Amino acid sequence: MTVGFSGDVAEYYAKFRRGYPPQALDALQTAFALTTDDIVLDLGCGTGQLAVPLASRVGSVIGMDPEPDMLRLARDTAARHDVRNATWVLGADSDVPALSELMGQRSLAMAVIGQALHWMDHGALFRALSPLIRPGGGIAVVANGTPLWLQDDEWSRSLRACLEDYFGTKLEASCGTGASDRFRYGQALEAAGFEGVREIVIEYSDELSFDQLIGGVYSAIPADELPEPDARPAFAERIRQSLPPDQYFTEDVAVSVLVGRLR
Repeated sequence: MTVGFSGDVAEYYAKFRRGYPPQALDALQTAFALTTDDIVLDLGCGTGQLAVPLASRVGSVIGMDPEPDMLRLARDTAARHDVRNATWVLGADSDVPALSELMGQRSLAMAVIGQALHWMDHGALFRALSPLIRPGGGIAVVANGTPLWLQDDEWSRSLRACLEDYFGTKLEASCGTGASDRFRYGQALEAAGFEGVREIVIEYSDELSFDQLIGGVYSAIPADELPEPDARPAFAERIRQSLPPDQYFTEDVAVSVLVGRLR
């Protein structure tokens, strides 16, 4: 059921994974003409980075994730923001057909997958979602920037080299953010009957402190590979020594919103 985002990893995810800019939420709302009468599904919702801000724009949000710790933290985030129209459901992409029982006679206006589709069978998922979505609604696949260790900056290349040396493996997977990934997802949306498939890109720059950078790294390490708490200071210092001696690290973020609609 899980992909390793439990325990401390989930806590780091909640604290350090960046949220989505308002322009990305605007793009989702415009693409599917979302209203306060609509139901949307955030599949692989994590700790609520997308589901919680979406809740103020629609009637209700279903946040679905296979990791109980992620859902617990998403529920906590929703409570802090006084979000009362979110339902949190334990489940994976293979459980999507069962959502018809939860929704009764109602349909989804949108199913959104944010930075999680690379864990899923996307072709089968798109086909399973189609009968649950209202006319004019659709699917959005959102990539929230390139992984920290795959960016085109000196600090990112140094980070990647250090992590590869520590874990003894090449870090090449783009986590669904690469151009080839977006192309494959677009083709699969069209094959599942979704029309007008297009990509909206929102670009901005951000400044990361070292604490934010190392927290982001911790949030991406599977729980069974995360250094033990007493080993984390040495791990962090190893990373710190591998990076340029800067106080902040500039990250160029490209948020990709890939959308396809049903007629």
